[in-house]
Amino acid sequence: MTMQSVIKIDDLTVSYGNTRVLSNIFLNIEAGNIYGVIGPNGAGKSTLFKAILGMIKVSSGNIWVLGKEPQKAYVDLAYLPQKEEVDIQFPVIVSDVVRIGRLAHKGVFERLNSVDYEIINQTMIQLDILKLKDRSISDLSGGQQQRVFLARALAQRPKILFLDEPFVGVDIKTEMSIIQILKELAEEGVTILLVHHDLSTVSNYCDQVILINQRLIGCGPIETTFTDENIAKTYGGQLKLLHKIS
Repeated sequence: MTMQSVIKIDDLTVSYGNTRVLSNIFLNIEAGNIYGVIGPNGAGKSTLFKAILGMIKVSSGNIWVLGKEPQKAYVDLAYLPQKEEVDIQFPVIVSDVVRIGRLAHKGVFERLNSVDYEIINQTMIQLDILKLKDRSISDLSGGQQQRVFLARALAQRPKILFLDEPFVGVDIKTEMSIIQILKELAEEGVTILLVHHDLSTVSNYCDQVILINQRLIGCGPIETTFTDENIAKTYGGQLKLLHKIS
């Protein structure tokens, strides 16, 4: 895997009003890895994504994405938000959702061409949703919907892919299928940041881990960073509760 840096964060702090959500974050993200972004609810994981994507104003610090300011790198960044942030009742069919992924590469009045439609078709085949292309998104199961939204992101052909809790509400078959696709993308050089809550599968799914709870606890290879000590620092008193649930 290449060691090229694709995201560099220096001393990032983010606040919502008087509430500080992230404090003094330093990160260096390297290409072609799957990063598990791990931490308790309210740790700032989604906020970190939105800061890197240029979706929110940061309080202080600097972010470079592919050597640029976040807003200037948007064509190469794809984002799959948490399911509750997506309106699945909006009356749209599967193929139109996937088609949205190509629009990032187009001007305001520029139409999709044959290359775009071939990418859309290939992506639907890759996610095993071609047979669903004329179905309304609201009629699909949770697992099928997540495949469609991931297809939209992949149709963009991003260099960096942000996935915020992509396995919530999906069946195990879909989860295994998605993680296999993500591993293949990483082998091709795509960088993947994945918010994930199932600590038992982190080591199997990810190459690297970012442990965060408003501040950075650790970032690095699974073997050296995803340790009991760092996990305890990340979750604190919530760790015993997690063990009881699991």
